[in-house]
Amino acid sequence: MEERKTSSIIVMVPAGRLPLAVMKAANELAEKHSLELYLTTAQNLRLNNVSIELVDEIKAELAALGAVFKEKGKFPLPRVCVGNGHCNLGIGDTSEISKLIMDRFGERENVKAKFKVAISGCPTCCSNPRNTDIGIITTRNGFDIYAGGKGGVAPEAGRRVARKVDENEMLDIVEKLVDFHDAKTGKKQRIFKLLDDPEFPFAEV
Repeated sequence: MEERKTSSIIVMVPAGRLPLAVMKAANELAEKHSLELYLTTAQNLRLNNVSIELVDEIKAELAALGAVFKEKGKFPLPRVCVGNGHCNLGIGDTSEISKLIMDRFGERENVKAKFKVAISGCPTCCSNPRNTDIGIITTRNGFDIYAGGKGGVAPEAGRRVARKVDENEMLDIVEKLVDFHDAKTGKKQRIFKLLDDPEFPFAEV
């Protein structure tokens, strides 16, 4: 089997907001090393075609500017819509909600793979929270929370497990879902596969 000569580097982009210094450096590195810049469906920045021998050097340059890289075992950054202030339908500040989640869960280690989080600033759901493992929808009366949604070749809508909860309740529910996923998962597993477990912590509402 031929040894790979190139790799990719994925820079995590909280709430889809790429710091200008990182954006500038990534563009300069792409021009210098003939890299491809790709915006992933998870709202991260991926540098493609990176020579194996340059991976550490490029990571160090970006890390010095505050960049954080996707790695096994990290809590997944929520996918968000643009939120209020930028959309006339927006109710919630999705950037702030994402920050609340990452402030609470971002330091977790050895997080089991294959679950995703999405946040919508209104019930229009442009970030597809109903088709995500953990979906958070901002309403005028609090947060609705969905669990077990997924895309892929056999998409499934999640179950609504909470309605009109406040910020603290929302964070507690997310924690229970993550803890349950961790307890019931070996290496990786979608939450969809756990919905019918008799110990699943929430009924559909």
